[in-house]
Amino acid sequence: MPDSPDAEARLRDVIIVGAGPVGMMLACQLAVRGLDIVVVERRTEPSLLSRAIGIHPPGLRALEQIGVLDDLLADAVKISEGEVSCDGALMGRLSFTRVGGRHPFVAALPQYETESLLRARFAQLCPGGLREGVTVSGLLDQGDRVELHTTDVGSGTESGVRSFCGRFVVGADGARSRVRAAAGIGWRTYGRGASYLMADLADRGVRSSTARLFFERAGVVESFPLPAGRRRWVALTESLMLDSSVSDLAALIRDRVGEDAVGRGGGTTPDGADGASDVARAAGDRRAPASAFAVQQRLADRMVSGRVVLVGDAAHEISPIGGQGMNLGWLDAVALAPVLELALQPGPSDQRAAAAARAAAALAGYERTRLRAARMAVRQAGFNMAMGRPATGIRLTARNALVRTLALPPTRGLLARAFTMRWL
Repeated sequence: MPDSPDAEARLRDVIIVGAGPVGMMLACQLAVRGLDIVVVERRTEPSLLSRAIGIHPPGLRALEQIGVLDDLLADAVKISEGEVSCDGALMGRLSFTRVGGRHPFVAALPQYETESLLRARFAQLCPGGLREGVTVSGLLDQGDRVELHTTDVGSGTESGVRSFCGRFVVGADGARSRVRAAAGIGWRTYGRGASYLMADLADRGVRSSTARLFFERAGVVESFPLPAGRRRWVALTESLMLDSSVSDLAALIRDRVGEDAVGRGGGTTPDGADGASDVARAAGDRRAPASAFAVQQRLADRMVSGRVVLVGDAAHEISPIGGQGMNLGWLDAVALAPVLELALQPGPSDQRAAAAARAAAALAGYERTRLRAARMAVRQAGFNMAMGRPATGIRLTARNALVRTLALPPTRGLLARAFTMRWL
């Protein structure tokens, strides 16, 4: 049974802000360790948008640790290889089956299905531990605990104002993190931005376990298999193409790649990102909206401030080109869970100073290693984005030569490891 409202004021071990895939991964990682946690989430209903789809081997290991992997793999598509082409010519192929490990593939599943599995697992581990419809209005770090001030969504009365109290507060509330802002942590932009158009379309039946990259003269087009006979298509655009339709994306793909991504039947399911219409309404309608989105990479100045800690997009906004963002956040959660467990271990009063010092050192180590991983991810995503930009003349020739070289031994194996995030 859920706690009563009066129980909100009790001191928790950890308060997690944000019930997206990263917040729920951390919640499960902490719950299996027996910690007392609560998750607060602004949304009143889970998102049904596809967003992140690629789950790399390190992410699969994280799912295995919390007992979710088997259920996820039962629904996911296993991507075993990737190929790169330009002007209709194959330039290289990467096999993920040769990189070793227990999971030599990338699993593809829409984010809302992954979130559903994580939420269901958390409900088993910590019944009533999720508070929805709660938005953060501020926080106060009191040295030995943090008081989190919240307001119920849609409430303009004092009865809708609540406070939670925890030994630690973790911000998993995305790139526009209120926790990060309330903690006064800086947020810096890195590199150039880009814009893309995306939709999930009916698969035309071409190499259903293969990720396909088209490094074309006018800009990259990417295609990834999805469950239920679908395939995600993403295309670089010159500007943010708001109000675009699936037909617009299909025409762009046809012009660059020479393939009909929609076909005469027009069956589509553009449930890709913010602004996409309902899947059932959009199915079969070429006028249904495609998802236009802008990419900009950002890093937080810090990931730890006193007893406030950041994970996922709240700490690092990584380009989705390459599929690193959600997986990187999960690895933040995997690294943070044992650190918080250590910091929360009880001990004799005469040893508290030493225990606090160990906890501070562990948190500093978490911040150092995860910021280093985030910087590496930013560099790799920046490289991916640069390779996909429009190219002609000497630049086109040089880029294609580089792609062909990287697709040959010994760099081919290193590239496969990089694209499956083995370096993390």
